[in-house]
Amino acid sequence: MSATWRIGVDSRRCIGTSICAGTAPGHFRLVDGLSAPLTDVVAPDEVVIDAADSCPVEAITVRDASDDRLIAPQE
Repeated sequence: MSATWRIGVDSRRCIGTSICAGTAPGHFRLVDGLSAPLTDVVAPDEVVIDAADSCPVEAITVRDASDDRLIAPQE
């Protein structure tokens, strides 16, 4: 497992439910009604996966920063 993960939010898919910000407030916030990561690269944290998996439109992706492997959401 990588020492860092990269968080992405597809602003075209995001519908602003704020589930991610509620699940992982240390990693996400709403900006103009849409989700945004507080920082793009983070240390691995299970709560980030929970936030990505809970997004109803799968707008959040978590990738291994070293090889771009998709970690979440799970397919």
